Amino acid sequence: MSGRTFFGAGFARGFSKAWLAAGYVFLYLPIVALVLYSFNDSPIPNVWRGFTLKWYVALVNDSEMLSGFWLSLKIAFFTACGSVVLGTLAAFTLVKYKRFTGRTLFSGMVNAPLVMPEVVVGLSLLLMLVSVQRAIGFPERGMLTIWFGHLLLGMAYATVVIQARLSDMNPQLEEAAMDLGARPHQVFWLVTLPLIAQSLASAWLLTFTISLDDVVLSAFLSGPGSTTMPLVIFSRARLGLNPSVNAVATIIVFVVAFGVVAASYLIARAERRRQQEMAAAFRATSPTPVTPPANEETTT
Repeated sequence: MSGRTFFGAGFARGFSKAWLAAGYVFLYLPIVALVLYSFNDSPIPNVWRGFTLKWYVALVNDSEMLSGFWLSLKIAFFTACGSVVLGTLAAFTLVKYKRFTGRTLFSGMVNAPLVMPEVVVGLSLLLMLVSVQRAIGFPERGMLTIWFGHLLLGMAYATVVIQARLSDMNPQLEEAAMDLGARPHQVFWLVTLPLIAQSLASAWLLTFTISLDDVVLSAFLSGPGSTTMPLVIFSRARLGLNPSVNAVATIIVFVVAFGVVAASYLIARAERRRQQEMAAAFRATSPTPVTPPANEETTT
C-alpha cells in the first residue's frame, strides 16, 4: 500500500469518526443541557446561578403537572399493550396469508398512519368521534378518545416491527411442530410467540414512547379534565418555561433510559438462553459417531 493510499484511508476513517461524534453531540447535547439546568437555582432557564433541588421539590405541589404525567403514563401503558396485540394480529395476517380478498387495502390501511400527517389523522378522528357521540351519546372526549388515537398510530408502528421479525423467522420450525402433532394455536403459543418475543418487547417500548410524548393527537382528542403532560408543557411554553419543566423532562429521560437498558438486558439474556437451549437440543438429536474397536483393522 502506498503512502498516499494509506493517508487517504486514515483520513476517511478519521472523518467518519468525527462526523459520527458530531452527530451524537448534536443529538444528545440538548438532553445533557436539559438535565443540568434542571438543577439550576435560577428561575431563568438559560442562566446558571447554582445547584439546587427545589424544582424537583416543587413538583410535589404541582398538581396540574402530576395529574398530566399520571394520565400520560396510563394512556401510554394501555396504548403499548393494545398496539402490541393488534400489531401482532395484523403482522401475522400479512405474513402468513399471502393472498386473500382485500389484502392490499388491509395493508394500506394498517400503514396509512405512518405516512399520514398527524394533523389529518387527529382531525379525522375528532370529526368521527363527535359524529358518533351525537348519534349514540358515547364516547365523551377524554382519556378513552386519546387512547383510541394513540392506539391507531401505535398499531401501525408495532405492525412494522413485528412483521419484520415474522418475515425473517424460519418457517420450518413451525412446520416441524405441526409434524409432531401440535395444533395451529399450540404452534403459535409455543413456537411462534417465543421466537418473536424480542420484537414484541421492542414494539411495546416504541409505542409507549410515542404515546407518552404525543401532542397533536392528544390536542385534538382531549377534553375537559383530560390534559396530558405534553399538553401541559406545551401550554406553559407559551408563557415561558421554568426549570420545573426541565425537572419533569429529566425524570422522564431517566425512567425511559432505565426501561430501555433493563429491556435490552432481559432480551439479550433470553436470546442467549434460547441459543444455548437450541444448541443443547441439536447435540442431543445429532447422531453419535461410532468409533471402531482398537483391535479392528480398517481395510481400504
